[in-house]
Amino acid sequence: MLLPTEQYDTLLKQKATKLQNLLSPFNAPILTIFASAPEHFRMRAEFRIWHEGDDLFHIMFDQQTRQRKRIDSFPQGSLLINKMMQAIIPLLKENDVLRHRLFQIDYLSTQSNKIIVSLLYHKTLNEEWEKAATALRIQLQNQGFDLQLIGRASKQKICLDHDYIDEVLNVNGQDYIYRQVENSFTQPNAGINQKMLGWAVDCTKNSTQDLLELYCGNGNFSIALAQNFRKVLATEVAKPSVEAAQFNIAANHVENLQIIRMSAEDFTQALNGVREFNRLRGINLKDYECNTIFVDPPRAGLDPDTVKLVQGYERILYISCNPYTLCENLETLCQTHRIEKAALFDQFPYTDHMETGVWLIKKA
Repeated sequence: MLLPTEQYDTLLKQKATKLQNLLSPFNAPILTIFASAPEHFRMRAEFRIWHEGDDLFHIMFDQQTRQRKRIDSFPQGSLLINKMMQAIIPLLKENDVLRHRLFQIDYLSTQSNKIIVSLLYHKTLNEEWEKAATALRIQLQNQGFDLQLIGRASKQKICLDHDYIDEVLNVNGQDYIYRQVENSFTQPNAGINQKMLGWAVDCTKNSTQDLLELYCGNGNFSIALAQNFRKVLATEVAKPSVEAAQFNIAANHVENLQIIRMSAEDFTQALNGVREFNRLRGINLKDYECNTIFVDPPRAGLDPDTVKLVQGYERILYISCNPYTLCENLETLCQTHRIEKAALFDQFPYTDHMETGVWLIKKA
């Protein structure tokens, strides 16, 4: 499986031109373009497993033809994922307990050389499986892997040790520790993630008062941004992400950040006085003087009520994984705000995907 690395610069320029045109109705400035490494940029990957006689191997399905493709190497994936792919398949082949009804393998790696391997099955996992998986993990550790091994089946999850690994990201010369939980969202391209964090920190330099963040995940942005604000209040609905965020707050010695487990929609209702929520007991929202808001919503973008909420802030930092829903939101946001800075982050080279950042300031 080869990547057209010699075309990377041309493809990125085409992507930037397309995004600049999409943002032109909103008088966006010239984009700052953040290029990815042309290969080995993905820190996570998922593969179906194909059984063919005594053989088994990774496959992916072509999105257009639905034809399966054998994957023996994955140049998009980190070097650590590729190394693990080569190491684990021969060991699985020779073990009937581990290979039987195995249908998928998920990989989550870090720049700090740690990896989670999740084996997914169409069968119940028993003590025999756990014994064989423990032996497999020892074999791989003996090959030098810093590995967490997980088995998944219907209503089952068996962790050999734990279901997380700790990443280290360098942002503007400072290292940050980020706990990443298996089967929870993490930024797939660590190199670009570092550039996104650096850009966000630079946008919010010389800030006054406080920051509100919606959709904070494991605290990826809020941990790095906290240095620029008096206090940070962040919301996230997924329990594993909230738990990881709490660890990250402690690990990075951040003392001015509080995470609330709530959806952005519920938090909007709480701020507007529509409903009261037990999860806000003991938290006085009036203690926060937030004049900046940060949002990194899912592909659907911000719902209309949240857009109205966001408009009430002097400064808006918006990271989008879908430029089309971003533009839909900008039709409203740019009635009250102007785009001060805009950026393209090439999270997914060789695809049409565009990760976008806009920094908006309220009009005079």
